[in-house]
Amino acid sequence: MVVTADSTTGVSATYDRDQEIRSFDESKCGVKGLVDAGITKLPRFFIRPPEDIAADDINTGEWINTQFTIPVIDLKNMDSRRAEAVAGVKRAAEEVGFFQVVNHGMENRVLEEMLEAVRGFHEQPREVKEEYYSREMTRKVTYVSNFDLYKAKYANWRDTLFCVMGPDPLDPQELPLVSRDIMMEYSNKVCKLATVLFELLSEALGLKSDHLKEMDCVKGHALLSHYYPACPEPELAMGTTKHSDPDFLTILLQDDIGGLQIFHQNHWIDVPPVHGALVVNIGDLLQASTG
Repeated sequence: MVVTADSTTGVSATYDRDQEIRSFDESKCGVKGLVDAGITKLPRFFIRPPEDIAADDINTGEWINTQFTIPVIDLKNMDSRRAEAVAGVKRAAEEVGFFQVVNHGMENRVLEEMLEAVRGFHEQPREVKEEYYSREMTRKVTYVSNFDLYKAKYANWRDTLFCVMGPDPLDPQELPLVSRDIMMEYSNKVCKLATVLFELLSEALGLKSDHLKEMDCVKGHALLSHYYPACPEPELAMGTTKHSDPDFLTILLQDDIGGLQIFHQNHWIDVPPVHGALVVNIGDLLQASTG
């Protein structure tokens, strides 16, 4: 609880941060619900501390824009170009930890329908989505705003649909109807792509192509569908705070709005959307397993 003094009246006002967070969580509306309610000011628990905002100024936009691009790995004609792909993955993993893949075997239709399905779920009325709103870790399909809502220094301006697809197969009936079919299709195709990437990474390490697969790196599989609605005070908030991914591999599908950045050589670097491309991040578990 925080007590502040009103400079105009001298009257002390009590701000109960825990209660404000709890009320937001129990409403099951997410940040999309706040937008729908027409708020013009951010709830205080979304506001970044001044020192965090000031730290953004360490970047030099000119260097970022002219001196570095995220490596792109072309998976076309792998039979004849495999050595080239392995070398590209090895270089990207060692130097950056990120790369983009093109000609990966997933049709643009699938990517576009997946993005539409994510928007379709999050833009439904609250009463339709609220049955999925939960912080119970035992549930395979949950919708929530901020996994660490009660622990974070400030909340992210983001809602998430979280679906555990493996290792135990998910019953499609557990998925929201609006996104059910395409999420199953996308999940199956992204698993096949992950298998290819783990083979390339294994070979980049000088190991047999099935080495990482035999370590069960491919078994666990989850889909996180993030949604970032328009923010009334974007200069004060953050969609996703600085973090690393606690997994083996993250395969990320961006929409055309952008906003994704990676931290490289003490600079935040934009990862502009490339039509039809997927962004790949080497996760913490894979780095620990192969370091």
